[in-house]
Amino acid sequence: MSNPTLSDATREKLRKVSTASIASALYKRGLRNQFIQGVVPVAPKQGNMVGPAFTLRYIVAREDRNPMTVFRSPEHPQRVAIETCPPGHVLVMDARKDARAATAGSILITRLALRGAAGVVSDGGFRDAEGIGKLDMPAYYAKPSAPTNLTLHEAMDINVPISCGDAPVFPGDVLVGDKDGVMVIPAHLADEIADECAGMESFEDFVLEQVQAGAGIIGLYPCTKDENQAAYEAWRKKAGR
Repeated sequence: MSNPTLSDATREKLRKVSTASIASALYKRGLRNQFIQGVVPVAPKQGNMVGPAFTLRYIVAREDRNPMTVFRSPEHPQRVAIETCPPGHVLVMDARKDARAATAGSILITRLALRGAAGVVSDGGFRDAEGIGKLDMPAYYAKPSAPTNLTLHEAMDINVPISCGDAPVFPGDVLVGDKDGVMVIPAHLADEIADECAGMESFEDFVLEQVQAGAGIIGLYPCTKDENQAAYEAWRKKAGR
């Protein structure tokens, strides 16, 4: 399948929609496993993380292969991933959901941020998590973890299909993260999901206003009554939505 480029217009639309709306839109298309399980923001940020996936796969470390000296190699995959992740992309790490050791720390993630990455996601741990949380770049992880990645993880492959938090991630898939977590949008669906979710967000803002004003949800959410549809259209016109 082709790997479309994420347009600036689609990126901007996805900055303004929730992962919940994306999950619903993907569910309508039969995709039920696109939410990365078990990851949370290292620190909440304003606005969504949006960018194509650039991946790093870890395997279980074998003790005789991972002395501290492996980091001296200029070809170490963890270091190469940090230095080759394209600007505007999200580095996504597959740690097999094992957060007993870190997958990166604040020095590497700071370098990633300064190179222009849109974010980083790991289903494992981060060390120096406080420093990572102070960066402007969004970061998602399972939990803080002090041990070096070499303790349990060997960085193996760069920009290959991976599993992150039980979700399949292919290079170029579009990652969207908010305060709830991270969704994975197959690259070829990004434009239509962005368009559909923009409309969903508008309607749900209207519904929330109605509920806060005392309206019941039956016939409103989902909208099955003509009068509610008419009220929504009038609201959209007034709100410029």
